[in-house]
Amino acid sequence: MDFHRLFEILDYQLQRFPQEVAFAGKESGKWLTWSTAEAVRERDAVSTGLLALGLKPGDRIGVLAHGGSPRWAIADAAMLQLGLIPTPVHSTARSDEIAFIAQDAGIRTFFVSNAAMLERLRNSGVIPKCTISFDNLPTTVGWNALRQPPDSADQKRLQQLRASIAEKDLATLLYTSGTTGQPKGVMLSHANLVSNIKSVLAISPIGPGMTAVSFLPLSHVFERMVTYMYQAAGMSIWYVDNIEHLPQALREARPHFFTAVPRVLERSYERLLERRRHLKLWQRKALDWAIALGERYPYAGQYGMPLTYRLQRWVADWLVFRHWRRAMGGRLRGIAVGAAALQPRLGRLFSAAGVDVREGYGLTETSPVVAFNRFEPGGVHFGTVGIPVPGVEVRIANPDAEGIGEIEVRGPNVMLGYWNQPEETAARYTPDGWLKTGDLGRFEQKRFLRITGRLSELFKTTSGKFIAPAFVEQQLLHSPFIAQCMAVGLNRPYVAALLVPNFSQLEIWCRENAVHWTAPPYMVLNPKVLNLFNLEIQRINEEYLGAAEQVQAIQLLAEPWTVENGLLTPTLKLRRHEIESRFAKEMEQLFAPKKR
Repeated sequence: MDFHRLFEILDYQLQRFPQEVAFAGKESGKWLTWSTAEAVRERDAVSTGLLALGLKPGDRIGVLAHGGSPRWAIADAAMLQLGLIPTPVHSTARSDEIAFIAQDAGIRTFFVSNAAMLERLRNSGVIPKCTISFDNLPTTVGWNALRQPPDSADQKRLQQLRASIAEKDLATLLYTSGTTGQPKGVMLSHANLVSNIKSVLAISPIGPGMTAVSFLPLSHVFERMVTYMYQAAGMSIWYVDNIEHLPQALREARPHFFTAVPRVLERSYERLLERRRHLKLWQRKALDWAIALGERYPYAGQYGMPLTYRLQRWVADWLVFRHWRRAMGGRLRGIAVGAAALQPRLGRLFSAAGVDVREGYGLTETSPVVAFNRFEPGGVHFGTVGIPVPGVEVRIANPDAEGIGEIEVRGPNVMLGYWNQPEETAARYTPDGWLKTGDLGRFEQKRFLRITGRLSELFKTTSGKFIAPAFVEQQLLHSPFIAQCMAVGLNRPYVAALLVPNFSQLEIWCRENAVHWTAPPYMVLNPKVLNLFNLEIQRINEEYLGAAEQVQAIQLLAEPWTVENGLLTPTLKLRRHEIESRFAKEMEQLFAPKKR
């Protein structure tokens, strides 16, 4: 048996790799599990309940959930096999965004995961014809009431509906978060997503009997596609509904693999540094040595691992790395990272510690994976987003002297188009049918794709030089003391940057350098701290940036940029216009005439 439509993946697992634990999720502090057979039965019961509510193929069904869960996955499969169109909404979406999506997509039925999400839906002003809750909430159709085990007539109706769904039919509608303007509904077919699932599965080190932890929101196409891939590979998926519970879940589920955004790896690294302060002197020195060794991990691209490094790594593993792996469950083999740029030093460090970290690149419009660093020898080049995945073509349009141009993509994973926006859809394609991503990049070593910026974010300084801020920001993140940054300089004489320090790393430095530590709002004004950051910027300017790109002024900020405070999109990209507006005063100081 093979699968060609998304709802067939659970059936494929049942026939090929039936799992005793296909899905697991916590309720009231305890893990509840579903075998593959139980998940299939639950899917069909939910489908029968949805039909009883009067829903018809083509209806768009909203899903507003605080996190992934077995019920989310089962509801998704139940909708897909009826020809309903799951339309997830980010749990962090603003009220006006929720209202816009509901109106634009014509959503009249919503799934909500808990009372908090129900309240968010109500606060948006959206009044669905029907609201279904995973948590059996009052005033909604609860999960238990929705489930209706199908009789023979229901089974016949389900089979008829499944048979009527073509591979190229619209499967799901996903609204891009966008850094400006209203979100757009991306239409993805079964064929779009299935092609990407099979492409990425072919180059991933996963298989039957392995365990994955899923904690990224299923409203993001990356995590949703990956969980389909786990199902197809015959893996157990343990859902974590709150990232704060991740460390405990890693110890309990003991996964072999998971996907993450860079911030998750940064937080794991910060926890390692937080434990450092409680160690004895010799243990701190051993940890520092192991971290420095890991950040120089040489296994990338065409380069192998020298014998001397191999021996040093063995010692570091015995002293440090094996304990770190144990804290992550002890079986973790790989982490796939996407959504934002990963600091190469962290990719190297985790990989040196025995957990291969591989960065990839994609868009909602491409279902999503375009390129990915491989797990086999010679298939990884830290600092790049890897090699185009099988079946997907990538080209660089109008490259400059350095080989940088707009990234264009063609393949079976490319979207059907934007919902209700034919002109916007047409504008995203070249005359010969390639999708214009809007991202800038170049190929290195002929096959590894490096992202250098966003076409719409380029700015020109008054010296006439074009600057790609994302490239400058990637270089600034080489500093372990910088957690977040944004390069600015449109119509200004030079490039400057707003910086959010990595306060965990900064606190360690302060303690080791006899600098009194206090609250972040005071630390960003401390002259010794400012001197540290100026030295870091000077080092990065000299090592990584060209003359026109070098940062000439910085402003330290005490509060991190988050989705909750409106400075990041739900996919953790900078809302540049919002940051510029919020910190207009600080930006003016960056370009104020220097006092003599």
